[in-house]
Amino acid sequence: MGGTTTISVGSDGVAIITILNPPVNSLSIDVLNSLKESFDQALQRDDVKAIVVTGAKGKFSGGFDINAFGGMHDGKAMSTGPASKPGYVSIEILSDTVEAARKPSIAAIDGLALGGGLEVAMACHARIATSTAQLGLPELQLGIIPGFGGTQRLPRLVGLPKALEMMLEYDEFQVLLKSDTCKSLVHIFFAQRGTTKVPGVTDQGLKPRRMNKVAILGGGLMGSGIATALLLSGYQVYLKEVNEKFLEGGLGRVKANLTNSVKKGKLSQEKFEKTLSRLKGVLDYESFRDVDMVIEAVIENVPLKQQIFSDLEKYCSPHCILASNTSTIDLNLIGEKTKSHDRIIGAHFFSPAHIMPLLEIVRTAKTSPQVVVDLLDVGKKIRKTPVVVGNCTGFAVNRMFFPYTQAALLLVERGADIYRIDRAITKFGMPMGPFRLCDLVGFGVAIATGSQFVRNFPERTYASMLIPLMQEDKRAGEMTRKGFYVYNDKRKASPDPEIKKYIEKARELAGVSVDLKLGKLSDKEIIEMVLFPVVNEACRVYAEGIAVKAADLDIAGVMGMGFPPYRGGIMFWGDSIGSKYVCGRLEEWSKMYGDFFKPCGYLAERAALGSPLSIGGADEAEAEAKAKSKSRL
Repeated sequence: MGGTTTISVGSDGVAIITILNPPVNSLSIDVLNSLKESFDQALQRDDVKAIVVTGAKGKFSGGFDINAFGGMHDGKAMSTGPASKPGYVSIEILSDTVEAARKPSIAAIDGLALGGGLEVAMACHARIATSTAQLGLPELQLGIIPGFGGTQRLPRLVGLPKALEMMLEYDEFQVLLKSDTCKSLVHIFFAQRGTTKVPGVTDQGLKPRRMNKVAILGGGLMGSGIATALLLSGYQVYLKEVNEKFLEGGLGRVKANLTNSVKKGKLSQEKFEKTLSRLKGVLDYESFRDVDMVIEAVIENVPLKQQIFSDLEKYCSPHCILASNTSTIDLNLIGEKTKSHDRIIGAHFFSPAHIMPLLEIVRTAKTSPQVVVDLLDVGKKIRKTPVVVGNCTGFAVNRMFFPYTQAALLLVERGADIYRIDRAITKFGMPMGPFRLCDLVGFGVAIATGSQFVRNFPERTYASMLIPLMQEDKRAGEMTRKGFYVYNDKRKASPDPEIKKYIEKARELAGVSVDLKLGKLSDKEIIEMVLFPVVNEACRVYAEGIAVKAADLDIAGVMGMGFPPYRGGIMFWGDSIGSKYVCGRLEEWSKMYGDFFKPCGYLAERAALGSPLSIGGADEAEAEAKAKSKSRL
């Protein structure tokens, strides 16, 4: 798998063993074997009095080479194990060679010392680190435990509480390594790192242009959150509002976000003052003449957005990027009254924008590749995971997940219980069920976004009257303390018996009767009836080329909607169940409840062939993505 170690001995009798496997000096099988050889050499030489282990180019080691995990899952690659087993990397390299060395050894740590890298450092007799070193055992994020003795050494070194609970030895590691959870999390690990590779864009040799000044239109919760994220990463930000009152509120929200970071110890008071000084509130477009990018973050109103983009074209320089934070509206419609189609792009953040990790970058057929590269760079600098998608109503995340709430509403109007649905979905791993989510975002937003899908996809949407009926009675979700739940002063949600009357009225308007079977659904059936339509829509998004890689949709769902990463993302999860089963269940429900559940052509095709939804491995997906990109752009 590549990589090695080097050894040099100074006149002072100190042997320096350097791990060399760029870019993060990962511990491949070759590196571990070379480490043993270098240690053996140092121990045999009479002129060596002590040993220092370090890593090349400012990184100790980023851990065990995760590329090997895919092969391990299939039993095709070497694994950790006893020395007596041929073809295995022995954990005794650390215990019998490094830890048992008769000459003193010191780990000199700079940069990353993660996972297996930290375990190597802990096997040395002592450690010394720079102030910028990063130490940790993040294997749990991949569904496994430290496999080189870290569960023992770390508690002994740092005195962690409940140390005995961490001592799960080598057998448990092997069990977890082959688990579905590990496979899912390893998939997410690689998928996240692959989102910045966009065929036809990032392979053209383009370099990102420097962005210094960014203007935000709208100081509401979303606009202020975007401004906060940019400020924290060193950008100068202009925040524009329509009047003094709104501007004062927007600036106050940004200041509150930064103050909260100070309270949590993430920002010093000195850094707070410096960060806030880069923010300027404005009421006109005069300051926009020299900004590098504008992000529009106003309400989802098409005429308003069209007017804003028409104004921006007049005031901003010809090189300024014109971005919209719209969550559902087609970008071609937003830019309809401009001539700047090559620099119009979607920069869809998720609320709260300074915290949520995803940035959905939306390109139209006319968006310049340079603009995409520029926004990818901004996303990286503000510590977001960017996913580049095509232009359509709802783009990728909201487009995939519009059936999430609609399926739940359909079930409730036909006899299922609201609170059982939410409990089953949260038990599955979503951060909250569809009804609690509606309360959180507010009924106004739910109706505005839902109507976009009903208008654009009438043949496969479910237009429930339940939310509008509740809104008529001034129930608007958590902000009014009444929605599908009622809320106390501490925002604790409780079921509300009054919901039954609204359900009965909605059922009457829809002309449907109670289906007793739906009142007795198991958790498994609820999960499938709510989430299989999401898999179905994700297949449509992929088939239409809105996403160039199925793995991008997995990341979008995990980071944008909180789909559980240990299930690998929506497409990966669908594949783990099987396209044939998913399609078969949807066909059953479509006969009973209508076209809302009808499988799309792509899903039906994959099911007929018995093939995975994502066409196979990452290499195949990337090759197909290139072909799709060329045909589309």
